[in-house]
Amino acid sequence: MAVAARRKFRREGEERRRQDLIEATLDCVAEHGLQGATVRAIALRAGVTAGLIRHYFPGKEELLQAAYAAVMGRMTDLAKTALATVEQEPGRRLAAFVAANLAPPVVDGRSFSLWASFIGRASSDPALGAAHRAGYLGFRDEVEALVAEVFSDAGRQASPSELRRLAIAINAIIDGLWVEGCLAGDMFEAGELAEIGIGSVEAMLGLGLRGEREVA
Repeated sequence: MAVAARRKFRREGEERRRQDLIEATLDCVAEHGLQGATVRAIALRAGVTAGLIRHYFPGKEELLQAAYAAVMGRMTDLAKTALATVEQEPGRRLAAFVAANLAPPVVDGRSFSLWASFIGRASSDPALGAAHRAGYLGFRDEVEALVAEVFSDAGRQASPSELRRLAIAINAIIDGLWVEGCLAGDMFEAGELAEIGIGSVEAMLGLGLRGEREVA
């Protein structure tokens, strides 16, 4: 039987040690699922004792919650980095954000496998449910802020409830295309999912995001 490679546990600051344990947890979940990600397996992967894990996390559930929050936050952060590469025009920033969510490295088989493992228990596990809601709201708030900037730049008024509904809908578009890209990426041409996503958002907003003002 092959033995899983151990992570090198870096003896640095407290936060770095916590992150090492989270990464070891994600490795275990990716390879063996949530049931296989036992404290013993995680400790073995990290090259530490189970007692050291309990120094940083009260139990397995808190460690899994932190790991799921890391998955959600990492995907959002990867997409947000795209905003630093485009000019300040709000429409292009929103388009870049949508495109980044529908292309590698956000569209990634391992990320999907981790997300699917956690989401299957989010409805029955309060800790994972809380992590999911926090990640979802963080992403949705980012989308809502970008849409508000687009409307302001176009001289359009939008109520908070309208912005909220649009952010929910745009999030749903991105989620659906992201799942398809992760599961069957070879069925789509390069950039096809991003183009579909941006076009769908443009149609929803009635505004062009890449130079055109109005969308018929």
